[in-house]
Amino acid sequence: MAVTTDIVRTWQGPRAVMRDLLAQGKREDRAVAFLLTACLLLFIARLPLLVRVSEGVETLPGQQGAEFTQLAAYAFFGALMVLPLLLYGLAAVSHIVARAAGGQGSWYSARLALFWSLLASAPLALLYGLARGMLGPGAPATFTGALWLAGFALIWTLSLSEAERP
Repeated sequence: MAVTTDIVRTWQGPRAVMRDLLAQGKREDRAVAFLLTACLLLFIARLPLLVRVSEGVETLPGQQGAEFTQLAAYAFFGALMVLPLLLYGLAAVSHIVARAAGGQGSWYSARLALFWSLLASAPLALLYGLARGMLGPGAPATFTGALWLAGFALIWTLSLSEAERP
């Protein structure tokens, strides 16, 4: 199926989508594609806030007076170079914790669960970025961010439990 269709299906039943992804066999290229696409979408979600900072509407610690191109370059490097490495580490830690709790999945299945969960929750991340950029800090942006994190955590938990299932 198309990735967009699977994203919609994930919000309806994360376990079934994870089962389908795992049934397609070990495809590290697909997992990396999910990871890099999710990281790119997270970078795009950050751009409206960076515009606010560059125009002086809002300040972030250590980024006062910076131009948009400079902020965007740093965010791009962080999102597409540093974040994937951190996520690989987080996937490894989640697999170790799941293994200690009786999980029987593989390193690949733990990576796939995390990377897919991040990609599936990316539409809410984009909405959060839009809310943060258009409305600034406040209750609507905070609510949207909390909704995104809760959605990601729920999808990841259900996907990881499916991936580590005997």
